[in-house]
Amino acid sequence: MVSAQAVPDTSLKQAIPDSAKVNQEKVRNLPNQAEDTRYQQQPWQPNPKKAGLYSAILPGAGQLYNKQYWKIPVVYVGIGAAVYFIQFNNDKYQTYRKAYIASLEGKPHEFTGVYDQGALQQLQDGYKRYLDMTVLFTVVGYTLQVIDAVVFAHLRNFDVSPDLSLRLQPVLHPNGGAGLGLVMNLK
Repeated sequence: MVSAQAVPDTSLKQAIPDSAKVNQEKVRNLPNQAEDTRYQQQPWQPNPKKAGLYSAILPGAGQLYNKQYWKIPVVYVGIGAAVYFIQFNNDKYQTYRKAYIASLEGKPHEFTGVYDQGALQQLQDGYKRYLDMTVLFTVVGYTLQVIDAVVFAHLRNFDVSPDLSLRLQPVLHPNGGAGLGLVMNLK
């Protein structure tokens, strides 16, 4: 009976040696035998999972990772607006709530003579609704900035060049005939 010895794979645990980095440069400079052109490195493609994770942990970090720097102030203006409106609506809700409770107990409050009990309840309920809507819109905005980071990481190098076209043009057939055909240019 023959037994095989398992050898652990250690290639993933080692750092890339400097000699390999030098060899990478040599390979980049080698001529391509087929087209007599130089090797072209592919453009950087962000990892969508990383972009989404970064954006979920810290809003705007996914946009930073995707190198879409102009979106970061938009994200933080949205956060600032959300914080402002949550605080404003909560303060108003608490003010009218305290006045309504005092009105129920028959105690004087800051709106005594200005609003009756029904108006205080209506104002309290209105600001509670505004507070709930603001929190909902904040959650939607947070989710949208995470989705934005993931989608734009996927579409970072999507080709939108003007060479993508479909047009009618004369075509020569292999048997010697000519005709019209739809031609699609991809690049």
